[in-house]
Amino acid sequence: MSDIEEATEEVEPVQAEPADHEASEIEEELDELVKTAAQRDEYLALAQRTQADFENYRKRVAKESAVAAERGVAKLAKELLPALDNLDRALAAAEEEDPLLEGVRLVRNELSAALARVGVESFDPKGERFDPVHHEAMLQQPVEGAESGTVVEVYQPGYRLKDTVLRPARVVVAA
Repeated sequence: MSDIEEATEEVEPVQAEPADHEASEIEEELDELVKTAAQRDEYLALAQRTQADFENYRKRVAKESAVAAERGVAKLAKELLPALDNLDRALAAAEEEDPLLEGVRLVRNELSAALARVGVESFDPKGERFDPVHHEAMLQQPVEGAESGTVVEVYQPGYRLKDTVLRPARVVVAA
C-alpha cells in the first residue's frame, strides 16, 4: 500500500465516525425529548383530573352543607312552632288589662321574627282551594256562598321553609 492509500483509509473512518456519532446523539436526545414530552402530558392530564375532582368535591360539600343547615333549621322550627301556638293562644285568652299581655306579645313577635330571619314563614290559606299537601282538613261543612273544596276557616296557620311545608295549616273546608 502506498502512503496515500493508508492516509485515505485512516481519514475516511475518522470522518465517518463523528457524523454517525452526532446523528446517534441527536437521535438519543430526540427520543429523550419525546419521552419527556409524553411524561409532561401525562402529568398535565393528571393535574387537570385532580383539579376537576377537587372542584367537584368542593361543590358537593357546599351543597351537602347547605342541605344539612336547612334540615337543622327545619328541625328547630318544628320544635318551636308549638311554643308559638301557645303564645298565640295566650294572647287570644288574655284580658286587655293584663300587665303580662305586652310581654307575651313581645316574646311572640320576637320568636316569629327569628323564624322569619331563617326563612320560615307562616301561611293562612283562607279562601284558597284545599290542597292536602299544604292543608290538613279538620272539618268539612256546608257554607253558604263558598265553593265546595274551598278553605273557609283556618284553625291553625301552616308554616313552610322555602318550598317545604313544615306544618300544614289546619283548616275547615266547604262541603
